Amino acid sequence: MDTSHARDEREFFASCLAGLEPLLSRELQGLGIRRTRPLSGGVAFFCPMLSALRACLWSRLASRILLVAGRVEAASADALYEGVAALAWDGLLSEGATFAVRAHGGNEQLRNTSFIALKAKDAIADAVRASRGTRPNVDAASPDVSVDVLVHGAKATVSVDLAGASLYRRAYLDEAERDALSTSCAQAAALLALAGWEGLADGAALLDAQSADGVLACEAALLAAGGAPGLAREKWGFSGLACVDAAWWDELLAEADDRFEAGLAACAADGAGRIVAGLPSQRRRAAARKRFARAGVAPLVDARLGAWEGADALEWAQELARGGRVLSVASLLAAPDQYATEANAHACYGAFAQAAACATPGGIATAAGADASLEALLGSAPAAAVRSGRGRFAADLRAWDPGAAVRTVAVPDAQGGPDRAIAVRDAHADQFAARLRKNARERRKWARREGIACYRVYDADLPDFSVAIDVYEGDHGGEPGRFLHIAEYAPPPSIDADRARRRFEDVLALAPAVLGALPAHTFAKVRRREKGGGQYRSDERRPFIVNTTEDGLAFEVDLNGYLDTGLFLDHRLTRELVGSHARGARFLNLFAYTGSASVHAAAGGAAETVTVDLSQTYLDWAERNMAANGFDGPDAYFERSDAMEWVTYARRRGFRFDLIFVDPPTFSNSKAMGKRTWDVQRDHAELLIGVSRLLSEDGLAVFSCNLRSFKPDVETLQKYGVALEDITAQTIPHDFERNPKIHKCYLVRRA
Repeated sequence: MDTSHARDEREFFASCLAGLEPLLSRELQGLGIRRTRPLSGGVAFFCPMLSALRACLWSRLASRILLVAGRVEAASADALYEGVAALAWDGLLSEGATFAVRAHGGNEQLRNTSFIALKAKDAIADAVRASRGTRPNVDAASPDVSVDVLVHGAKATVSVDLAGASLYRRAYLDEAERDALSTSCAQAAALLALAGWEGLADGAALLDAQSADGVLACEAALLAAGGAPGLAREKWGFSGLACVDAAWWDELLAEADDRFEAGLAACAADGAGRIVAGLPSQRRRAAARKRFARAGVAPLVDARLGAWEGADALEWAQELARGGRVLSVASLLAAPDQYATEANAHACYGAFAQAAACATPGGIATAAGADASLEALLGSAPAAAVRSGRGRFAADLRAWDPGAAVRTVAVPDAQGGPDRAIAVRDAHADQFAARLRKNARERRKWARREGIACYRVYDADLPDFSVAIDVYEGDHGGEPGRFLHIAEYAPPPSIDADRARRRFEDVLALAPAVLGALPAHTFAKVRRREKGGGQYRSDERRPFIVNTTEDGLAFEVDLNGYLDTGLFLDHRLTRELVGSHARGARFLNLFAYTGSASVHAAAGGAAETVTVDLSQTYLDWAERNMAANGFDGPDAYFERSDAMEWVTYARRRGFRFDLIFVDPPTFSNSKAMGKRTWDVQRDHAELLIGVSRLLSEDGLAVFSCNLRSFKPDVETLQKYGVALEDITAQTIPHDFERNPKIHKCYLVRRA
């Protein structure tokens, strides 16, 4: 084989994810390329064509390998055309090869990339026709040769893409998933490079206990067995180049084939199953196994099920580390908002941290993604860190030295198995776990005895862990389960924000373990005031609907979509009170929210129910709650209106009600109210005077509010013939007795 032309040194550029340039430079040097220079977005290097082809076949970190054809003037369209046409296209494009041009960048004269590509395409076609007499064909969809034009200032760099398509689109990915998972392949390869992964041939083991797709394990197995990432790739961008001899490539492939076969044999002799990937579901596990098979490394990877939320990660790490094996722990962790719930994320982080503590001398713990909370779990800053990618592809790659010290709290297993060790960040987390466990034992017995499915189990019992935790027994999508709703009380400015956040993360890690719920069924909220107002707010989230019960009645709650779930648990006794007075009554529910009081009134035998709320979303929810209990007949009315305006309207129409429930918000500045705002302390007297005028002669109204500092304007109310009776103490349920100021409740009558 004549390789004389293959040894002519040329200029190339290997592009990569931002941040990976130093790692890519070292990789290219490891492939025998000595002259490398890391730049922004890639590495410039000089070598013979044969070495560049080897880089195409073996590089795990490069996204493309570009042969620099030349640099030309680009101060104008004419200058660009002339410069591109003057390049040696006759020695680059093979006879009959199709081509396409893509352009990037620009300047004052060349602002449109489509126009830049068009001028370059015309220049190439005209140059080839001038030398050969025939114009080459353009194939924009699948060209034999892809030409890259980068305009920067008054110059343009013209290159030929030897790869043709991103090298990150590994051949073991099927066509439908190559775009979605290509970045994961790059980050996995970078993580392994950061870890200095030596492979199974050296007796090492690797654990990825929280794998979403098996990509990291696949990359690790290929590296361990000496498998070239481009070995199974079918199409290359250099196939239409006149300066590349097909025999050179055939020899590189044969060499790679032999090396892979020898590597697989060595790994088999050394013992299979030393790369373990934990997948979250049977479907994900099956898809990962297909990738392992397509890559040819299926015998090297043990794809397991069940460690996605951390139950088995520590056990697996200890298993792999037995017998003196060198163990590395790695994972492509996602950011918290990419998991089912934030608690789900911290369960995965905790499992990774505990497994990472098992990494042995010679091994390392590495993670891509996640956030700084992982550092708090591992108790130290990473030994090395790389920021890779930009925008939605950005991820931090971190590496910790082996033997990290992880603080844990032992939690009795809810199913009666051995205690579970939960990774935590704060030294006082064990006190929270103990208090929550004590509360849970008492509340479960009480709830079982009273037939209560939804209850509060913890309410800032310890000042350092200032959260409210509610338990909801019910079903989601027909599957029964226990669901948790955790609301953090925003800490005062005097409390260190980082410390408060670490403690809240410990709550999210411990609560599902202590209470026997899945982390994916544990939902977290933060109560905070909006600027300039007093209304709690919550970021918009995807709904998570649970069907539950109260007093034998069915209710729909949303544990994730809103700050509140749709069922105020502290009003349990208040709703029962409404139901006990409802027989034969004409019932009005003002500020009705999701209509739970209307359901109780209808169940208590109300002759008719009128449910009033300003939000159509809540009215629809109320209708669903009523319908779920069979109360969707002609005597159930739903009115979308501002409550104050509706009271005025009803008074003018002469409406009368025997029973009225009024549960206004503390404050509201809803856009639907126009310029007017609602303040319960300021406006309650006007509201209750109007409500009293709607009562029948012996009618009764129940008024409740959640403003802890609320003081009724008794003098004004008496002046207008409104009698008020404070029954707050009778309406505080057992699970809220620790916080009796949770609401105020009054009976309202006409004096």
